[in-house]
Amino acid sequence: MTDRRSRWIAAAAAALALLFAGGALAAPAAVEPAQLIDSALKQDYSPAIRNLIALSMLSLIPVMLVAMTSFTRIVIVLSVLRHALGLPQTPPNAVIVTLAICLTYFSMAPVADRVNDVALKPYLAQQIGSGEALAKGLVPMREFMVGQTRESDLRAVMEMANQPPPQRIEDIRLRHVLPAFLLSELKTAFQIAFVIFLPFLLIDLVVGAVLMALGMIMVPPATISLPLKILLFVLIDGWVLVSRALLGSYWS
Repeated sequence: MTDRRSRWIAAAAAALALLFAGGALAAPAAVEPAQLIDSALKQDYSPAIRNLIALSMLSLIPVMLVAMTSFTRIVIVLSVLRHALGLPQTPPNAVIVTLAICLTYFSMAPVADRVNDVALKPYLAQQIGSGEALAKGLVPMREFMVGQTRESDLRAVMEMANQPPPQRIEDIRLRHVLPAFLLSELKTAFQIAFVIFLPFLLIDLVVGAVLMALGMIMVPPATISLPLKILLFVLIDGWVLVSRALLGSYWS
């Protein structure tokens, strides 16, 4: 039971450090996150405090899902696609979020496998300590985020932080790459969404022009264009195409 609680605390502390390493919750900047984790785990906390910390860290899982994975790009594109079809409530939000989580899991699988191989498995086998596991686990995540981050966004964040441009990936701190990664994801998501939106906008314009030419001014264009857009989207197997495009944007 004690070993199980220790692992809960280690996982919770690792999740906290992944989000705030080097940030406002850290001690002095010279202290590494791994050292902070080791020192925190050595504290003699009561079982009630340990359970409270472990349960509190569970609330950080949604934040990590949004901030450190491909979820942001995927969910934005799917939401805009729904509006482009003219169905702002169909599919429901629960379906859109679930599909986004599934695609996120699929796209992040190579990164998760690397983290599991280099950090989680050795830590659970008690071959390495929590600090070393955290340091090794951060490497694949940092490489993924930096690989998807635009240089201009990273430069802007470094300028806002009054920091010199990094020379290596290892020099980029997590508190700097996180906002840069999110900014890049937002920009890329809206670019993809714009390209997806254009064909549906064209259908609306064509239907509106045809109705005007026929003198059917009182007929709402959406009444005609909506079934046409749904039919076209189904015929081209749109959900599969959009999913492939989203995943290809990470694997290309």
